Amino acid sequence: LQLEESGGGSVQPGGSLRLSCVASGFPLEHYAMGWFRQVPGKEREEISVISRAGSTVYLDSVKGRFTISRDNAKSTIYLQMNDLRVDDTADYFCARRRRLFVDGLKGPQESDLWGQGTKVTVSS
Repeated sequence: LQLEESGGGSVQPGGSLRLSCVASGFPLEHYAMGWFRQVPGKEREEISVISRAGSTVYLDSVKGRFTISRDNAKSTIYLQMNDLRVDDTADYFCARRRRLFVDGLKGPQESDLWGQGTKVTVSS
């Protein structure tokens, strides 16, 4: 069982990045999946989740700028991040939700499989 993120990097404010998370060892289509981010000294925070059916939820601070999507045929979920801000700087993680039902953003205890993370730095 594995999740592997990629796509992080350094970008100027207003720029864009697309993160990818490839799942292996389990059928992605059976699970809701989330993206989290974490900055030093703070708890990992879920910023978006996508259900098995493709419905999505976003943290208010990223709503309208970030888009989560999934391609089950490629066993991959994505996070398109536009209009990036300095305070989006963080380590980003994808995670598999424990529960099949999605009723909003949750804490890290509701996920049972994590990627290693990818770093996003937004600075001028």
